[in-house]
Amino acid sequence: MPTAREALLDAALAALAHRPWSAVRMADLAAAARVSRQTLYNEFGSKDGLARALVRREADAYLQGVRKLLAVPGPPGRTLAALAEWIVVRAAARPVLRALLTGAWDARLPAPRPARPGARPAAVPAQRRADAGPPAPGELVAAVVACADERWAAGCELAVRTALSHVVAPPVPYGTAAGERRAEGQCAEPESWSPMTPTITRVIETILSVETTSPRKTMP
Repeated sequence: MPTAREALLDAALAALAHRPWSAVRMADLAAAARVSRQTLYNEFGSKDGLARALVRREADAYLQGVRKLLAVPGPPGRTLAALAEWIVVRAAARPVLRALLTGAWDARLPAPRPARPGARPAAVPAQRRADAGPPAPGELVAAVVACADERWAAGCELAVRTALSHVVAPPVPYGTAAGERRAEGQCAEPESWSPMTPTITRVIETILSVETTSPRKTMP
């Protein structure tokens, strides 16, 4: 059974599917989560605090999924191809994650700003972490690469950047049946992920087959 905090975050995410963040009311979220408004404010402090927590949870879930995929035994090429495709599909289904990965925030989404300087620290530990603000796109790329085996860390970064190029310019129009499935959030979790697009697979395998003499382990 989800905690009150998780229920409130789920309610906030569901509300974003129907209205912009500016139109989301705290009272409605409390009612949807079946908790009191006081509980909501105890957990998040304010609507801005709730926004920061929502964005932080999205980043944490993304990195948890990445770690699960990279931990699956198998050839590096196959692992990185699966990772790249999972990033593309998950980002297509989750607007907050898409904004986190690209830095392209719009008025419909929570404002990704940290708590104001000098503000009293939140009573809830999870909220104190969220109040520090969301990771930047480059920080998320670095966090993914840090999860990879050092022997193919450079290939991992290239795989992630290839995936992000697809996130920025999706190859499948959202008006198609596949696009509608993505918009509905039908995105497999890492444990059950198996299909890989042939294009991404070929790109990743080509990247890993090319030897490099550069001492750098990451892209600029």
